Amino acid sequence: MLLNNSIFTILDKLWLQCQFHDDEQTSIKKPDELGITRNDFAPRKNEAVDVLDRIQGSMFGLTVGDALGAHVEFRPYSFMVSNPVKDLEGGGTWGLQPGQFTDDTSMAICLANSLIACRGFVPYDQLVRYKWWYRHGYMSSTGYCFDIGAATRDSIQEFEKRQKKFAHDNDILLEHIDSVSDLDLLRAFDVNCSKIGVAGNGALMRLAPVPLFFFRRPEMAVEYSGISGQITHGDEKAYDACCYYGALIVAALQGAQKDTLISDTFYENHRDWFGDRTLHPEVMAIAKGSYKRPGGYQDGIRGKGYIINALEAALWAFWSDKGSFETGVLSAVNIGDDTDTTAAIYGQLAGAHYGYKKLPDKWLQRVYAKDFIMCISSWINYEGYIWFINQATPDMKELINSARRNSIPSKSIVSTVSTSDSLLHINMPLTKDTASNIIIRKAIDPRGNIGDLYDGWNDRILTSSHFNLSVNSDKSYPSLICRVISGEKLENQNILRFINCPIEFRLSILSNLILPSGITSVVNYPFVIDE
Repeated sequence: MLLNNSIFTILDKLWLQCQFHDDEQTSIKKPDELGITRNDFAPRKNEAVDVLDRIQGSMFGLTVGDALGAHVEFRPYSFMVSNPVKDLEGGGTWGLQPGQFTDDTSMAICLANSLIACRGFVPYDQLVRYKWWYRHGYMSSTGYCFDIGAATRDSIQEFEKRQKKFAHDNDILLEHIDSVSDLDLLRAFDVNCSKIGVAGNGALMRLAPVPLFFFRRPEMAVEYSGISGQITHGDEKAYDACCYYGALIVAALQGAQKDTLISDTFYENHRDWFGDRTLHPEVMAIAKGSYKRPGGYQDGIRGKGYIINALEAALWAFWSDKGSFETGVLSAVNIGDDTDTTAAIYGQLAGAHYGYKKLPDKWLQRVYAKDFIMCISSWINYEGYIWFINQATPDMKELINSARRNSIPSKSIVSTVSTSDSLLHINMPLTKDTASNIIIRKAIDPRGNIGDLYDGWNDRILTSSHFNLSVNSDKSYPSLICRVISGEKLENQNILRFINCPIEFRLSILSNLILPSGITSVVNYPFVIDE
């Protein structure tokens, strides 16, 4: 028995779904019961070998940190001084087996599964999977939800209320509400389910799959990192903390040296990744190195549930780990309090930096559902790569609109580009690809950039922004190669950044606060300019 959902669910990956042992849906199939084999892993991509190693390192770094801290969660620093954690242990706070994980990893897997199933970033689907975890124990190591934070629980319950109202208002059967796939309906649903001012560390503990999936487009990885936390933790500090930590993970995947990752100028040096957004002062203080305190706890480092404390503690552990994941993750645990989450946050970045092969094998071999986590790591890499390719190199059917070549009247052409009544008359012969009868054009302006307006018929950058096109007397015109990116497509809404829309407007659309009904399309040149 399974609960079916997802906008773009890959039907041959039943392990993405919420599966039960019984028709009454009383006994969930846990990750280690889904029968994962090597045949379920993603195909290997011809990329640098260390990319997959770093993705695996981040996912397992998170999981190992979570498992190491689980049995002493909520223990104060004074207890940890007398009883320091040195290895994976069971029992304790939750009575787990050594290597089993808590809510941190469960929610990270839910997020990863959503990215894989949707082949992109769909907050609604992410919330659906969090709801499955809360109600059914989806992706839990025990088969039931435990250790859920108050803010996360409140947001999921609010999501459920909104789903019921949304189903009623849009004549959707309640049993189908998790499977909403219509993009207009998805845009109409308000996914920001958190109360104002919620700034717990739950937004950060599950973050890794987002920057791992989108790292090939850093500016989108950073923005999506913020949104992924915002849907359950609505404070600006939570958004900015996720953006900043997401950027660090992106840089680690790109092979940045540790000195770069802990540099006090990292934010300034990568400001374009943040869309020139100024971070909240408390997050900015961390970005400028407030965590670099040799005394650790004695100097004020705290592993608390407040996201600023958690971010600072995780980065302190990374900064002071002396090049050793084992040293750093144990420091994160032994700072006390929210031990599993501090260590899980540390593990995301440290694992991406050091890579899977440099994580302690003695712990990797004991991680619960290891094959399943390896499998989703492979698909994060694969689907993230496919997403990037689809963004960078559009399908030729999208580029070449030959069906319209002999039927568009001149008025239609003028309406797309005209801002005055003057005409640009076409007198030059057109160079053609005689095999396909398609004109292929490239043009760059003196600065090396694609011009704001490009006359594809005459193969030139236009110096004026006011022009019309006249067509042949028989109403025909040749096909041109370009890419029209529609703002109506969910995956293309970040095109707003490239035409300098205000960040507040852009975030409102990405968060589904308003409908992007005013966006039509922009022309984006799809190929690298290398001439």
